[in-house]
Amino acid sequence: MPNASTFLDMKRRGEKIVVVTAYDAPTARIEVEAGVDIILVGDSVGVNILGYAHEREVTLADMAHHIAAVRRGAPEVYIIGDLPYASYDTIEQAIKSSRILQQAGADCVKFEGAAPELVRALTAAGFDVCCHLGLESQHHDVKRRQGRTAQAAAKLYDDALALDAAGQKFLVLELVPQELAARITQAIGAPTIGIGAGAATDGQVLVVNDLAGITAREFKHNRRYGAIGAALREAVASYARDVRAGRFPEEAHAFHMADEERAAFERGRGGEA
Repeated sequence: MPNASTFLDMKRRGEKIVVVTAYDAPTARIEVEAGVDIILVGDSVGVNILGYAHEREVTLADMAHHIAAVRRGAPEVYIIGDLPYASYDTIEQAIKSSRILQQAGADCVKFEGAAPELVRALTAAGFDVCCHLGLESQHHDVKRRQGRTAQAAAKLYDDALALDAAGQKFLVLELVPQELAARITQAIGAPTIGIGAGAATDGQVLVVNDLAGITAREFKHNRRYGAIGAALREAVASYARDVRAGRFPEEAHAFHMADEERAAFERGRGGEA
C-alpha cells in the first residue's frame, strides 16, 4: 500500500504522478486496472455526479459516502478526499471532518486556500494533508485563471512556501501559469499536482468525466481521451429502439421452467387462472 513517502520519492526521482478523480467503486476499479497512482475523490462529485449547481452544495456526508464507495473499488490505492465547503472553518471542525473522511477510507484530506495553521494542526492530529492553490472552486465565484499578474503570482508562490513549511504532503495547483507552477514545484519539497498548470508539476490530475468525454463542456486544460458520453447515449437509444420495436428481449434472453415444473404449475392454481 503506497503512502505519502512513496510519492515524495517519485518527485525526487523525477517520476510523474498520475492522479484522476473517481466517485464510485466501478470507476475506481477501472482506474486501478489502468494504473493510476492516486485517486482524488473531489468535491467535483457535486457537479459531475450529484447534479448540484456548485461545489459549495456538497456536504461532508456526500464526501464520506463517495470516498467509501471508491475505497471499496480500490482497496490498495492512495486516496485523497476533499474537505467540502464550510467543513474546515475552525481547527476543531477541520479535525472532526477529517476524521470522518479518514474513517470512510481517505488516506489524505485536501482543503482549499492558504492556511498553514490548519496544515500544522491536521498534521499534528495524524492526517496527511493536501493543499490547493490557484482556482478555488469552493471560494471563487468566477472560475478563471489565477496568478496572472506578478503580484498575484508572488502571493501564490509565498503561500506555497508557507504551506510547505507547515507540513503539507501534496499541493494541487489549479489554473495557474506554467511558469509559476514550475517555480513552485522547484521551490517546495511536497509533490505538486497540476490541473491547468502546465507540464512542469510533479503530477497531473483530471476529472474522469472530462477526460472520458462524459462532460459536454470543453475545457482548455483538458484532453478528451474517450467518448463515453456519446457511446452511452447511443447504447441507451439503441436499447429503447429495440424495446419499442419488439426486438428485445429475444428468446436467448428468456428463462424457462423445467417441463415437469411447468406442467405441475399449469395443473394447479396457475392453470385455473
